[in-house]
Amino acid sequence: MASAWDWESGEGLLRIDDPADWDAAHERGERRLGTAAIGLAFNCSLAEASPRIIRAMQLADRGERGFAFTAAGAAARLNGALTPELYAALQAEGHGGFAETAVDDTLTFVPFRQLPPWFKWRKVASRVQDKLEVWRMRSDDAVSAVRKALRRRRS
Repeated sequence: MASAWDWESGEGLLRIDDPADWDAAHERGERRLGTAAIGLAFNCSLAEASPRIIRAMQLADRGERGFAFTAAGAAARLNGALTPELYAALQAEGHGGFAETAVDDTLTFVPFRQLPPWFKWRKVASRVQDKLEVWRMRSDDAVSAVRKALRRRRS
């Protein structure tokens, strides 16, 4: 029932479980649709939540748009998969900005074999970047240790 949701304050919207309520609120131009999209990700099937999450990703309000990307990440965590449309929306946004955490959640919780090609590439690139960073940090530590040893020898 639409009257049960407090669209002004957003209180209780994480429990929204009827996509029709979200659709009606979208038609009315309510605020907090991104917050409600998170609720749909938690309480509805992926097929029901996905089109609403995508619509919320296009909201004018930057904060609510950010919550829509959070909903996509939550959907990946809960379902171990996303719809092709959600994959496309995340890819279009790219790994930075709003989509960064949602892409990272997708790479973490969706099995590699089920990922679309861009996401597979992103996962491999991320692993390579992580490994390079570890090597850089180890080399910095080694250089620092050599400098300390040389200073001790000089004094």
